[in-house]
Amino acid sequence: MSNSKICPNNIGEINKKLRKSANPSQAKLLQRFFKTGKGEYGQGDIFLGIKVPLLRQVAKEYWQMPLKETEQLLCSREHEKRMVALFIMVLQYQREPRARKKIFRAYLKNYKFINNWDLVDVTCPHIVGQWLLNKKRAVLYSLAKSNNLWKKRISLISTFAFIRQNDLSDSVALAEMLLFDKHDLIHKAVGWVLREVGKKDVNLLYAFLDKYQDTMPRTSLRYAIEKLPEKIRRQYLLKNPAKGSCQK
Repeated sequence: MSNSKICPNNIGEINKKLRKSANPSQAKLLQRFFKTGKGEYGQGDIFLGIKVPLLRQVAKEYWQMPLKETEQLLCSREHEKRMVALFIMVLQYQREPRARKKIFRAYLKNYKFINNWDLVDVTCPHIVGQWLLNKKRAVLYSLAKSNNLWKKRISLISTFAFIRQNDLSDSVALAEMLLFDKHDLIHKAVGWVLREVGKKDVNLLYAFLDKYQDTMPRTSLRYAIEKLPEKIRRQYLLKNPAKGSCQK
């Protein structure tokens, strides 16, 4: 960044801080929780066992490090290092308006390292979503068409930035586009987005549910109706024979 922190080895210092805070027993729990086994969505990911508040604190200390270094940190094998890099990018985006386009591009360029649902969910609305608030959003539809799980999730979860501004059309369109995706993590993301749409415009949610209540994945339905009155939730569930489970 233009006012980068003067430090001979930002990444080395960050690595040292994180190594000191590593918790092997917690790491084992996280590797099971985030499905890192063979054939699972997080296959091969490595955890240090560090809680998110500490990761956020480290990011605050180093938010001024150059974007190129931040991208290097994002290429790390360890999950928590990638999370710190993404938290830094969010802070840079918020505090350096002139760098926002570069940060947006760097985020999407490095999508293969944003490869678990927590990495996606706590960052993409604050970078991708914020950048696209007043711009054309074709990139989200391109991401949604990808065969990559995380690109698809980014396309959906980024729209939370729009929802907060009562801009709901793209959220609904992307939810419809990805409604019958095969992966449970997309089922959940679709339902989550629809639930938030319903908080802003419940009639828009009802219209979507009435159209797809018989066929949509049950996981998506359960998340979408979570905030509706119990009687209405039961009615929708009774009309939905589809099966679905959530891996998260």
